[in-house]
Amino acid sequence: MAQTGVAPVMRPVLRAVLSVIYLAAGILHVIVPGPFLGITPKWVPFAPEVILATGCCEIAGAIGLFVPRLRWWAGALLAAYAVCVYPANIKHAADYVAHGTGGLGLWYHIPRLAFQPVIVWWALFAGRVIDWPFNAGKTRA
Repeated sequence: MAQTGVAPVMRPVLRAVLSVIYLAAGILHVIVPGPFLGITPKWVPFAPEVILATGCCEIAGAIGLFVPRLRWWAGALLAAYAVCVYPANIKHAADYVAHGTGGLGLWYHIPRLAFQPVIVWWALFAGRVIDWPFNAGKTRA
């Protein structure tokens, strides 16, 4: 049964865009970890290793979104990842407010913090974990 509606058109586009974003972020985590170390909360143990691991996770998730057998897991784990890194985003914004450090203004931090739930949804939608809101109330075939 063919899918109809917006989801079949939007999902591949959103998947590709999210994959590029996570791939770029992952590569930056691996080759230029300094800025990420600067926003890592002090309570995170082994911060350099965590930054390297998160970069590898982003790269793996970006690739996994394009492997049909791994897509669901990639979407679910990238969504969980987005939740787990939220404290770093909060610290980044708080450091800017308190000390003016971080090089980015509130024009970046406020939308970035507010957009995090959208990134969680985006990963779930791109990974076919959820269809909401495009197929709300419809059963999956």
